[in-house]
Amino acid sequence: MKYVTKKGDTWSKIAYEQYGGEYLMTVLLDHNQQYRDIVVFPHGITLEVPGIEEIIDDTPFWMKEVAEDVGETEEDATDDTGDIEEDVMEGGAYG
Repeated sequence: MKYVTKKGDTWSKIAYEQYGGEYLMTVLLDHNQQYRDIVVFPHGITLEVPGIEEIIDDTPFWMKEVAEDVGETEEDATDDTGDIEEDVMEGGAYG
């Protein structure tokens, strides 16, 4: 895909508009090396904008969703204080 710059565009602004995140400006820089020295764009420069499917997920494993990997459901994560209360109410724990 192509993007024609508007006066005042920056790498991060274009990345946010095209991908939804400023941090992906490096993808744009990698595909448009001939313009890497430009910080604030003038009007009319045509940039290559690779499709989102071409972007590799570089998110570190520790930042990804871990709840599904744990394997614990809401039912498994109950509070065990209920057992203590039952023992106290019946006199089982304290007599």
